[in-house]
Amino acid sequence: VQLQASGGGLVQPGGSLRLSCRASRSIPFNGAIGWYRQASGNRSESVAMITSGGSTDYADSVKGRFTISSDDAKNTVYLQMNSLKSDDTAVYLCYMRDEFKLYWGQGTLVTVSS
Repeated sequence: VQLQASGGGLVQPGGSLRLSCRASRSIPFNGAIGWYRQASGNRSESVAMITSGGSTDYADSVKGRFTISSDDAKNTVYLQMNSLKSDDTAVYLCYMRDEFKLYWGQGTLVTVSS
């Protein structure tokens, strides 16, 4: 599985960004696709995910601000990030998991700064 992430950049606090992750295949049965982020100081967390059944889950730190969605026809998942804070600064990595394995794409850097 190949995953290509894009959409990162520099944004001011309170601003918005949309990340995209295009996969080489659809979400596998009983699998999921989502976003993980790695920030400085070894702060890492799973940000958001969407399952093959369409269920979503979010980290408490982003609930109400971030929205994950998928375009199955394009094998693409999006992360709409609103009301960004400096604490959201991180490298965001796209991942896909099936019943047996976890696949990672490259990261895209999001910097929230004035």
